[in-house]
Amino acid sequence: MNAMKSTNPLLRGLAAALAIAFLTACSDSGMGERVLAARPEGGDFVLQSAAGPVDTKALRGNVLLVYFGYVNCPDICPVSMAAGAAALNALTPQERAKTRMIMVSVDPERDTPAKLKDYVAYFHPAMIGAVGTAAETAAIAKSFGAGYQRQPTRPDGGYAVDHSSQTYVVGPDGKLMELLPLGIATDKVVATVRKLL
Repeated sequence: MNAMKSTNPLLRGLAAALAIAFLTACSDSGMGERVLAARPEGGDFVLQSAAGPVDTKALRGNVLLVYFGYVNCPDICPVSMAAGAAALNALTPQERAKTRMIMVSVDPERDTPAKLKDYVAYFHPAMIGAVGTAAETAAIAKSFGAGYQRQPTRPDGGYAVDHSSQTYVVGPDGKLMELLPLGIATDKVVATVRKLL
């Protein structure tokens, strides 16, 4: 007997609710978990922050933790940003001075530099929130192998953006070195950063 064809209405209802939950706002959708034919190369970018342009070429010599997310994300982004803050706090002041965490907005329609500044500052004052045009965002995400997709607008006018959940580690030479999965232990993030400093 097929386990999926249960005659119990309670089990069928629970299965349906779980399926809906997995498809709702800001889910990882497995976008970043796909097996890639070739490792993404990353690349330099210039985006806008509340403090002015964020130019990754100007940040050579630093380890960059690049995360693709958005201010209205209800679940994955807060978890990832809190994890990034924990890693930054675990570094020594000298190491932290050479490490930057940049959240690249995948919602340029709503995220302004000012909103991003307030959002990332809630997690750590050293974090940077940056945004570009829709075309710039798409090009940067493609170069890093990040995925995202805007969902249809809800009746209340809001919408979710499903997106990859990895943090991309760029070495001091500007090359993409590591992809850190959601939920990685803080000590592993710290070890990754220290290995590159």
